[in-house]
Amino acid sequence: MVYPREVLNKLKWTDGESLDDATIWYIHRGAPGDIMVISGRRIRNLAPGFFEVDDAMIPYHRILRIEYQGEVVFDKEVESARQEKDSTSQQ
Repeated sequence: MVYPREVLNKLKWTDGESLDDATIWYIHRGAPGDIMVISGRRIRNLAPGFFEVDDAMIPYHRILRIEYQGEVVFDKEVESARQEKDSTSQQ
C-alpha cells in the first residue's frame, strides 16, 4: 500500500519533482462537501503524523487524493480497494 506521506516526501525530496506542482484533496469538515483542495506550495512541513500549512495541521489519514502535474499519484479509494483485494487473495 502506498501512503500519502510517502508520496508527499517523494515529491519533496526527489530531484526534478516539487510539492509546488502537487494538488491535495483532504477531508475538511465545514468546507463545501467537507472537502478542501490546496496547492502543495502551501505545505510548510511534513511531520510524522500530519502536514502543516500556514493555518492548520492536517493528519495524513484525511488525504483523499494527490495529483502531481495533473496526474493522480495517490487516491485513497483505489489504495483501499487494492489493500482489500490483496488481503482477500492471501486467504
